[in-house]
Amino acid sequence: MRRSIARGLCWLAAALICGSAVSADKLVVGSKRFTESYILGEIVRQTLEDAGVAAEHKQGLGNTGILEQALATGSVDIYPEYTGTIVRELLKKEGNPTLSELNAWLAPRGLKAAVPLGFNNTYALAMRESQAKALGMTRISDLLKPQAAPLRLGLSHEFLARADGWPALKAAYKLPMQAASGIDHGIAYDAIAAKRVDVIDIYATDAKVGRFALRVLQDDLGFFPKYDAVLLMRGSVDPAPLRRLEGRIDEKAMIGLNAQVELDGLSFAEVARRFVAGRALKENKPAQSFSQRLFAEDFSRLAMQHLLLVFGSLLIAVAIGVPLGIVAWRWPRSAGPLLGLTGILQTVPSLALLAFLIALVGGIGLLPAVLALFLYALLPIVRNTHAGLNNVSEEMGQAALSLGLTPRQCLRHVQLPLSMPTLMAGVKTAAVINVGTATMAAFIGAGGFGERIVAGLAVNDTGAMLSGALPSAVLALLVQFLFDRIERSLLRGRVKAPLSSQR
Repeated sequence: MRRSIARGLCWLAAALICGSAVSADKLVVGSKRFTESYILGEIVRQTLEDAGVAAEHKQGLGNTGILEQALATGSVDIYPEYTGTIVRELLKKEGNPTLSELNAWLAPRGLKAAVPLGFNNTYALAMRESQAKALGMTRISDLLKPQAAPLRLGLSHEFLARADGWPALKAAYKLPMQAASGIDHGIAYDAIAAKRVDVIDIYATDAKVGRFALRVLQDDLGFFPKYDAVLLMRGSVDPAPLRRLEGRIDEKAMIGLNAQVELDGLSFAEVARRFVAGRALKENKPAQSFSQRLFAEDFSRLAMQHLLLVFGSLLIAVAIGVPLGIVAWRWPRSAGPLLGLTGILQTVPSLALLAFLIALVGGIGLLPAVLALFLYALLPIVRNTHAGLNNVSEEMGQAALSLGLTPRQCLRHVQLPLSMPTLMAGVKTAAVINVGTATMAAFIGAGGFGERIVAGLAVNDTGAMLSGALPSAVLALLVQFLFDRIERSLLRGRVKAPLSSQR
């Protein structure tokens, strides 16, 4: 068992090293978790590859804070950003500086902004046209009117927390209304269409504004800064291969690109491929069936990443959790603190744990994701190891000792084998839990089937979400079946042993 664990840990370390080595030879392009950022990230990647520069796209990396950390640690080299976000969110400054002024502010951080793409994607608030007309709402200041009091806000999570978001907007306009819990940007349009909310935050280039017949409220106080799209990159990155994108995308073109994904159902990669190749925006392509989306060209890559996340973290959890369970059994006074600590780890929200580990390890991707899954897997393994050893009768241990075995030999050859069915049940539980939890790793660029779920959520595409959720569910069932077979074989061996000893 020890040899197999050691081999597994060596394999995992080699995978981590190889993954890092591959990434080190490429420019890593990041993107946030909304349609436009996915598309622009793909355009940047494909443009780099057309210029002969190796690149990979880590898509859907959560919010600005995660990408800021990724740039700082070198996990990401470049990603599409907006000048207003850079000024207020990253630099904590005010105003609308020129690009050269902005770069003077960014230089001490080892960053630079380059390649202005040609459009301004400002934040805005929007309402249903029919409701806005009935209430006489044309400006954000109109939300101060008495008839606006019952309006329900459906604001995105990031907008609720940003320096240029709801708290500052509310203070600038002296708005009395309170925001409810955050809602994902991709779902907000369906929520306002279904009349579950009345006011949402939008981006000026969102393709669904016209489709859902929304009225964009005028920012009459000029609160929002300019959000000119640029590429934010590390200071060492050469922007020359990307100069061909400069000024090529205006607001109308960006709305058209977003519409191809959100309204026509094309993939981010296909939309980017058409743009880079200079093909017409309105060129039609038959929609993919669900089976084609399920077994798309990225299926094997995502499956391998998901398996690495699950079994890599499981190997580490077994290597550490089993000894901890033995400690808790051997010294009963330590059982309470050990089981309590591993239990507390289970209560930490996955995104909060991932954010903490990103700061701890100084990067995004596979390593913090594996560490998070390892921590979640500890409780069932430690608890079942402790319970399994407690279930072995003291007489068995005493009999082994009386035959001349040392306590360590007794543990290795008698007590651990007898407790193995219970221990393996804990490993099975940890593995099945990790299959589902591993989908969260997509938020920090660790891959797996969560990539499809996160991308589908960004555009409210049920088919895309199912193409990631279904293989994850099937993988969980396969893992459970595998461990059920192992448990049954262990139980059969345990039953046969006493019968053979009677002969």
